[in-house]
Amino acid sequence: MALVRILIDGYSLLHNWPELAEGAARHSEAARGALVEILTHYQDACGTPITVFFDGNSARYAKPKNEAAGAVEVLFSRAGQTADDLIERAAHRFQDYGEVLVVTDDFAERNLVSGCGGSVASCGNFIRMIDDALANLQENLQNHNRSERNRFSRSR
Repeated sequence: MALVRILIDGYSLLHNWPELAEGAARHSEAARGALVEILTHYQDACGTPITVFFDGNSARYAKPKNEAAGAVEVLFSRAGQTADDLIERAAHRFQDYGEVLVVTDDFAERNLVSGCGGSVASCGNFIRMIDDALANLQENLQNHNRSERNRFSRSR
């Protein structure tokens, strides 16, 4: 089955990625914004839609007004629910459409999702996946630009 969506526990990933938004508190808008920005680049590279879930109804992510329709979806839990609750519900609802990848370091959450047929990744493994995908994208862009420069130079 094809991977139809990546579901991410946002704070779990932020706590495992200290290099991202260095100096910013892990629950700050700056840290969430940096995470969403890099996830947007990863989504562009891999082509799989991403939803990132954050605990807490008091925290809000201010989306830019001109944000593209294909951007990373950001959801916050309401009072009385957790990001894990939202991830479980989304994983269950998407399973009819294909494979879902859930990214979290919460072992209970990973066991529950994998028990229902979903795929899971630890935050460390997912960070490596992002790093690899973005490095490959950068290399492809450099190769493309080099070949275009060479083609342009020959046509003169």
